[in-house]
Amino acid sequence: YSLKSTKELLFQEREIRNLSAEIESLKNPQNLNPSPRLDELREENTRLKYRLNILKRSLQEEKTHCGKSTMNINQQLQEIFGEAIRTSCPELENPPLAVTPNQQPKFGDYQCNSAMAMAQMLKAKGLKVSPREIAEKIIQNLPDNELVQKTEIAGPGFINIHLKKTFVSKLLSHLLINGAQPPPLAARKKVVVDFSSPNIAKEMHVGHLRSTIIGESMSRLFEFLGYDVLRLNHVGDWGTQFGMLIAHLQDKFPDYLTVSPPISDLQAFYKESKKRFDEDEDFKKRAYQCVVRLQSKEPDFIKGWNLICDVSRREFQKVYDCLDIKLIERGESYYQELMTEVVKEFDGKGLTQMDEGRKLVFVPGQSIPLTIVKSDGGYTYDTSDLAAIRQRLFEEKADIIIYVTDSGQATHFQVVFAAAQMIGWYDPQVTRVEHAGFGVVLGEDKKKFKTRSGDTVRLMDLLEEGLKRSMDKLKEKERDKALTPEELVKAQRAVAFGCIKYADLSHNRINDYIFSFDKMLDDRGNTAAYLLYAFTRIRSIARLANIDEAMLKKAAETTEVILDHEKEWKLGKCILRFPEILQKILDDLLLHTLCDYLYELATTFTEFYDSCYCVEKDRQTGEVIKVNMWRMLLCEATAIIMAKGFEILGINPVQRM
Repeated sequence: YSLKSTKELLFQEREIRNLSAEIESLKNPQNLNPSPRLDELREENTRLKYRLNILKRSLQEEKTHCGKSTMNINQQLQEIFGEAIRTSCPELENPPLAVTPNQQPKFGDYQCNSAMAMAQMLKAKGLKVSPREIAEKIIQNLPDNELVQKTEIAGPGFINIHLKKTFVSKLLSHLLINGAQPPPLAARKKVVVDFSSPNIAKEMHVGHLRSTIIGESMSRLFEFLGYDVLRLNHVGDWGTQFGMLIAHLQDKFPDYLTVSPPISDLQAFYKESKKRFDEDEDFKKRAYQCVVRLQSKEPDFIKGWNLICDVSRREFQKVYDCLDIKLIERGESYYQELMTEVVKEFDGKGLTQMDEGRKLVFVPGQSIPLTIVKSDGGYTYDTSDLAAIRQRLFEEKADIIIYVTDSGQATHFQVVFAAAQMIGWYDPQVTRVEHAGFGVVLGEDKKKFKTRSGDTVRLMDLLEEGLKRSMDKLKEKERDKALTPEELVKAQRAVAFGCIKYADLSHNRINDYIFSFDKMLDDRGNTAAYLLYAFTRIRSIARLANIDEAMLKKAAETTEVILDHEKEWKLGKCILRFPEILQKILDDLLLHTLCDYLYELATTFTEFYDSCYCVEKDRQTGEVIKVNMWRMLLCEATAIIMAKGFEILGINPVQRM
């Protein structure tokens, strides 16, 4: 589905609007002077209507068969009902359009709830029309389409929508042949996701875990949908603490310029230097001198700084390797030169004010100002975040920028974004700049997650504990007897890291969440362990029936997916809700929606599998007697969607568990 056909669709839609407007004006008797041209105009009207219908039909067909994309049924229904609503009430500007999946299957598959709100809007204009009358009008004006089998009006004016089974079946075949494909993009937008962001010389802890997991998953979602994604790690690699670290490095390893210092425990090294900084006045003075010399880019000091950064990077990379995280490091040091430009620009536009030697920026409507220059002439987080957003907008040419940090920084980012808008760097109507905040990680005692001694939990310790516990769980299930040593290690890593990620992503990121290994490794309920076992079971059905990939592929092209049993129908519709779910997450960046959906898909599959025979075997010999091919295809379609969902969440399923 190419850009060319997207342009054609837009052109056709514009043409339809123009023709509709022409027809409306022809309907208006004030525009028609009784003249010999009247018959001619009527004829023209009929011709226009005919052309309009042909265009509408071809547009509908184009959208229905849009290349390899998996159709978003909700979006299609919104377009169909949107058109009917506009035709029914042309006097309403922007009439409300509400189409949602129906919670109770007996009332249909989807529901349009616009009539009640439209009745209110008409009432405000002095027109009294009941919601039921509006609903009837909407149904009468529904354009020709392949999706809707029938509609019914319920209650005060809900429209229940029943989908055509043949159409749903056709969409499932399309999915089986093409795989889960993203919707067409009109233009390939550039997205910057800023996440993880640990501090050099400090160890990654549980707080970094959330940002890393959520940011990675958001990046994967944007990538799947066809965006050009730049994943940035805005590490803390500049500032006064480096003076203290370099001064301590000079004392402890005087030959650091020629012999690489054996700093294995950077955390301890940091604590030692901090203790000296707090207690020894001479050391403190030297530390400040080191900062000045580092900022002046003296080679020996840059070398010391690089050594410390490299030790940290190696430690961070161990975490990123475990969790399969891809990031480009662009720390605070990267923006140093750009900060001077930022201050100049704010000064030049008269947007700065002096206050006790500090340079402040007051943003209308914001409760706190930004400090862009400290009284000692140094820059701040505010300056570096302004420099970063400016670079991302002008050099990276980002269309979307997402910052994934804890909710405690929400106010800071709100002011930074408002300042960037005030100075004219971006228009929020055109560029999407958003802070995706998250709550804190709590221990099972519902207090901030810490070790028994009250220290912050090291991320590497947490991941190693996860590996240990997942191996215990696999052995408890006697998987060590069924799997080869290599398969067992693969399963161990998939379960451990999959469970840690899923436990985080399955909670609404805005809320705090309780970290519990027991809960996350439980194979019942909405957990990665349950989903991974369910996925492995689905994948094994074809294997047990001796059906290989080639046979499934051939069946997808030749076998109709029959949806007569209520559990087949329920599963078929659930599978096809995947594009709607992704669209919702694209709008609100809440990934737990995908976890909830995958859990619903797995439980819907279990209901189907328990009620509908896929493979019949001889009870005595265990030989396969009959394979129900369209049901095997439903198993395959479920697995395709689950695998794609796992990929977006960064969970690695294994074929055998």
